[in-house]
Amino acid sequence: MQEYKNLKELMSHLSDEKVCQNYMEELRWSGNPVCPHCEHEKAYRLKNGKLFRCSNPNCKKNFTVLVGTIFEKSHISYSTWLAAIWLITGRKKGTSSCQLARDLGVTQKTAWFIFHRIRYIMGDQDEPGMLDNIVEVDETYVGGKWANMHGKKRKKLQDSGVDNKVPVMGLIEREGRAKLTVIGQKTFKEVVRQNVDKEALVVTDSRLSYVGLSQEYAGHEVVNHSKGEYKRDIFYTNTIEGFFSHFKRTIFGTYHQISPKHLQAYCNESNYRYNSRKISDKDRFINTLSNTEGRLTYKTLIQKP
Repeated sequence: MQEYKNLKELMSHLSDEKVCQNYMEELRWSGNPVCPHCEHEKAYRLKNGKLFRCSNPNCKKNFTVLVGTIFEKSHISYSTWLAAIWLITGRKKGTSSCQLARDLGVTQKTAWFIFHRIRYIMGDQDEPGMLDNIVEVDETYVGGKWANMHGKKRKKLQDSGVDNKVPVMGLIEREGRAKLTVIGQKTFKEVVRQNVDKEALVVTDSRLSYVGLSQEYAGHEVVNHSKGEYKRDIFYTNTIEGFFSHFKRTIFGTYHQISPKHLQAYCNESNYRYNSRKISDKDRFINTLSNTEGRLTYKTLIQKP
């Protein structure tokens, strides 16, 4: 399997659609196509070179390497998709859909949809298992200030009872993985229970919502910021606060505004970048392209929550 060190090298080798197709087939199937309809492991290529036909007599359906993936029923070229994945996964603070559209030569609407399809699989590629060892937990709020909103929009939101700030919890395993999750209707302790192993040592600030965790976990240490305490021996929340800082710079500097509906998708993107921070761009590109199963339709993306 050919590896590429940078975008220039990638595009110089994968500008031809047939070469791109073969590259994606090799990554997905390692030379042995599997029917995405019935998972039968034998198929043969049709004369046009792009389609396969399942050998299962009860199936016999045609398929391409795109079926069953985020690329399914896409009219965008293979090379455009490959370039998009490299750009999206390789930029530390993300890239806007407007910039991606200019880079790829597509419309902003198309670039926005491409981005969300790729974010869709980023959420599925998080390593399984609960966070363990020393786990720092903190929360932040994402949303604009009332004072910065237009008067009519501010009044409409206030009259409808909508809060302009959405709470997001961050959990980070010391020297390990991180998770950002929109709290929604769950309590703070429920989010901790869903993501942290019972044998872990949990470190939080002095927020009352965390009271009682010491009875459920191996330990619960509190750092009281209101009293000027930010570190006590190995107990601190500086790591998760640093992650929040990077997350917010990504929002303010690149995306500027995120709707509550899509906020979890942007959290998944930040999780994925942080958790793959120790590997190179080319390895991150291959990891992403090797795990593209799943499909997000445009109708699902834009439907009301």
